[in-house]
Amino acid sequence: MRRRTDCAMRTHVLRASVVALFLAGSTGLAAAIKDAEAASHGDTAAVQTVVKTYEFPGVKIVQLNLAVLSHYSYFVVSGTEALMVDPDRDIQVYLDMAKKEGWAVKGVFLTHSHADFVAGHSEFTKALGCSVYQSKESGAKYSINALSDQQTVPWGEVTLQFLSTPGHTPDGMCALVFSKADKAKPLAILTGDTLFVGSIGRPDLMGGTMAASALAGMSYDTWVNKLAKLDDGVIVLPAHGAGSLCGANLRDEPSSTIGTERKSNPYLQHKARNDFITAVLEGLPDAPQYFKHNAQMNREGPPLVTWSAPLPSVPALDETLTDVNTSYVVDLRDATSFAAGHIPNSVNIALRGRLETWVGIMVPWGNRTVLCGSGAELKEAVYRLHRVGYDIAGTVGIDAWVAAKQPVLSNEPIQPRLLYQRMKDGTAPVIVDVRLPSEWMGLRIGNVVNLPLNLLGELAPTKLDAQEPVVTVCNSAYRSSMGIGVLERKGFKKVSSMVGGSEAWIEQGLPVIQPAAPGGTMLSQPKRVVRLPDRIDPSALKRLLMDLPGTCDLVDVRPAEQFADYHLSGARNVELADLISDPAFLTGAGPLVIVDRDGSLAMAAGGILSQKTERQVKVLFGGLGAYWRDAEMGGPVKAVPLAPAASASPSAQPAAPAPSAPQAPQAPKKKSAGC
Repeated sequence: MRRRTDCAMRTHVLRASVVALFLAGSTGLAAAIKDAEAASHGDTAAVQTVVKTYEFPGVKIVQLNLAVLSHYSYFVVSGTEALMVDPDRDIQVYLDMAKKEGWAVKGVFLTHSHADFVAGHSEFTKALGCSVYQSKESGAKYSINALSDQQTVPWGEVTLQFLSTPGHTPDGMCALVFSKADKAKPLAILTGDTLFVGSIGRPDLMGGTMAASALAGMSYDTWVNKLAKLDDGVIVLPAHGAGSLCGANLRDEPSSTIGTERKSNPYLQHKARNDFITAVLEGLPDAPQYFKHNAQMNREGPPLVTWSAPLPSVPALDETLTDVNTSYVVDLRDATSFAAGHIPNSVNIALRGRLETWVGIMVPWGNRTVLCGSGAELKEAVYRLHRVGYDIAGTVGIDAWVAAKQPVLSNEPIQPRLLYQRMKDGTAPVIVDVRLPSEWMGLRIGNVVNLPLNLLGELAPTKLDAQEPVVTVCNSAYRSSMGIGVLERKGFKKVSSMVGGSEAWIEQGLPVIQPAAPGGTMLSQPKRVVRLPDRIDPSALKRLLMDLPGTCDLVDVRPAEQFADYHLSGARNVELADLISDPAFLTGAGPLVIVDRDGSLAMAAGGILSQKTERQVKVLFGGLGAYWRDAEMGGPVKAVPLAPAASASPSAQPAAPAPSAPQAPQAPKKKSAGC
């Protein structure tokens, strides 16, 4: 009797869940708009971490990533000799790693005069006395080993060959890496900002000293006359990944090959010089104002930093700190804390994000910059802002400001559902989307005004009424919280931000507006996107099970007697209600693959699970009937005996599948910059 009651309850749960799947708003689109900004909000994003090691006979290349700047730096190691390529200014992580591995850093190679960060060549020269290798065209004001086109340099047991590759900058230079076994055929190329994965370096960062079209023409020549002549198998190792403002539309992989870029890089598909130049110049985002200053610092040799220096002193806690003409206060706290109370005219550039880039975009170079936050936040922020050349005039905690009996501003964040209701009622305030125009045109929460954050201070006074309430929105509320301070500095009195941004809006099932087609008009009716599992056809599943056994969780939801009669090797029998209710199925190292008789129940269960997890969920298209018909026509499928006392719960399985072969570490997935 109890068994029948349990089955009835499970059936009720299943039916309710299936109904909920088709009635609820989709969360898939929320995941789709997560981007490089959101991907760089974690604690580890602000430190250099090893992405991958590329090993060849006699040499290995260790790739590190600084996610908050989307910047790759490299060790090229042969024997015990290491060459440091494009290091960040804070070099301690490199020194610690070299010491741990027993490497002697003998030189620093700069692929060009970087603009988006202050490089670490001065710091390395001070710490180790090593040489700086750089193009003879760099205009460097410090001592360098000047490199010429085609010049070779022996390094340990291998050889490096340097190629002059102007385009992103006039002094661009790549380095070919040859293995010990074959010193005539290069295996990898360090491309700096010349060639990215899926893109090329933008040519408009010279501050007007050289026409962007002229540099774009140089990029064309560099590709056609040099890089395109390399073998398809040469590994491409760039200085930046997705999210960098040194290029547009970078893909989210840490490396590529010449052959892959030859076939898939959209810029390299243009065979005519004029078409190439036009494509490169089209649609470039505004360059942050700090870029030209960092480029100049790198050419002159960045001043050395005393990394252990105490925090800058607390400034006078009076009205001078709120005067927009004398100070720019950056509040490092999260959006919730900022809204609860902040120094008037301060701007919320939260520490857990792309602090370096956003300070460089928003805070005018040379301004009196003061930071507000906790002791730990202030210490980290001062350290990180050295990466982009900002000197901090003072630091303060919000508690000290309040204790000094100074005025505090607060805002009332608005929840997505309440804002939606007010939009329907016709009582909503002016809603300002502070994302880039391309983001706004691709997806919006309704009829909202687009004023990009980098232009908000300039456009708001002429576009908006400072006496009327304004709500700012973006993807995740990181930029919209920043927008509050920008508007307050322009005299706006009633500003708030939508909690959670568009991601939260979509997760709550609220409608969005999207283009009907690329380049088409906006849909007149809101559109929802239903998130469904991926479908895998029988032949693809068969290849997966044969070639990569143990890399997925294969779950069969048919009745036990059907499972005992026939099932796929490696599958486990799980009751349908257990599958959708047990949280253990929501996590795993590989995809979850669900099979049934004809694919119908598996698709429903997969759809339910897809709403709960970011894990990849796949459903066998057509079920096991299709698998037998399409994938096993060459011979019968042997039934696999049912394991004794098999359990429905993954946590209670008597034996785990054999582990798969170790896989190379993969870089976190990232998309275009912004949040």
